Amino acid sequence: MPPSNSRSEIAEALVADLFQANGWDIDRSPEYGWERPDLIVRLGPHVYVVELKATAEGRADRVIPLLSQAILQAQTAALDAGKAQPLAVISVEKASHSLSKQVSSFVEQYAPNVAVGLVSKNGLRYFRGAGLEELNSEPEEPRWYGAAPSSQPVNLFSDLNQWMLKVLLASEIPDHLLHAPRKKYQSGAELADAANVSPMSASRFLQQLRKEGYLDDASRYLALVRRQELFRRWRSAAMRPSPELPMMFLIRSPVDQQIKGLLAKSEGEACLGLFAAADVLRLGHVSGVPPYINVPKLPRPDDKKWRALLPASASEIPDLIVRQALSPKSAFRGAVHQDGLIVSDVIQVWLDVANHPSRGKEQADLIYEKSLRPIIGNGN
Repeated sequence: MPPSNSRSEIAEALVADLFQANGWDIDRSPEYGWERPDLIVRLGPHVYVVELKATAEGRADRVIPLLSQAILQAQTAALDAGKAQPLAVISVEKASHSLSKQVSSFVEQYAPNVAVGLVSKNGLRYFRGAGLEELNSEPEEPRWYGAAPSSQPVNLFSDLNQWMLKVLLASEIPDHLLHAPRKKYQSGAELADAANVSPMSASRFLQQLRKEGYLDDASRYLALVRRQELFRRWRSAAMRPSPELPMMFLIRSPVDQQIKGLLAKSEGEACLGLFAAADVLRLGHVSGVPPYINVPKLPRPDDKKWRALLPASASEIPDLIVRQALSPKSAFRGAVHQDGLIVSDVIQVWLDVANHPSRGKEQADLIYEKSLRPIIGNGN
């Protein structure tokens, strides 16, 4: 049995890699006040101070006391971390559904407002808290033929993985439709360098692509195959509701000019999206929908960057709709500059409009026919 400090280090690396593989930004050496948490993790509007405890035994009488301690420490650390929320995580060698239910019951009764997590080497991941649900996974089935189970689930369509898919496809897409490096890559290290992600993230992404049969093993370069199926799954993964805020400009002057000024002041943290972006990319098909502005997180009422706007009432037709991007890294890294505007890339527009109630399917189908079908047709 490894010493406790070694077990803690292994657990911390496991949890950090889990978050990173799912698109979260990781601070592995955070310092806040007197309390130094194990990790700070960020994704879009979600920021968590992580306190981690590790134990070899997946028994409730061992786990619950450690969880209680981690909750108290996370809450204390969060007080010194601004707007970050506490997240207590327990790592065990092997976890069961019974243990996750006991953890859930304990938190529901004694700490319902604190995010918690339970991770194990047998694959079970249980997280409770805003933005954490995608980390959950079932335990791996036993493998009787001696192969070691994977210790890390990979969401093929996490934020960073969507960005890396765009990078792999970029050489086949005109640069006015997607901002990304345009090369062919022979290794995960080359892809990581081009996409500005960690080598570990790129390696796990490629392993998952290969495992699911989306990489051409006969090619000298990293080449995607079975693209129709890949894009179908990508589109399905993106069909989740996104927070939106209908807004009005305080000054009644041309909306297009005000939007251009707003984007120019956004410092790369806002871009034109959905139908308005399709119009700028010369792929428009639907009219009459207010322009959408994609942002990493919805603005607060006191945010000075958005002081030219106020929320629209239910009876008003909004000048624009501010929309929180579900995959902000992929959305903003791929955005292009067109006609003095920062605009979502063609793949992002296709993903975002596909499930929109205002003829979104028609718009998505047109983008597919004009721009994506030739790309998808290049893969088997």
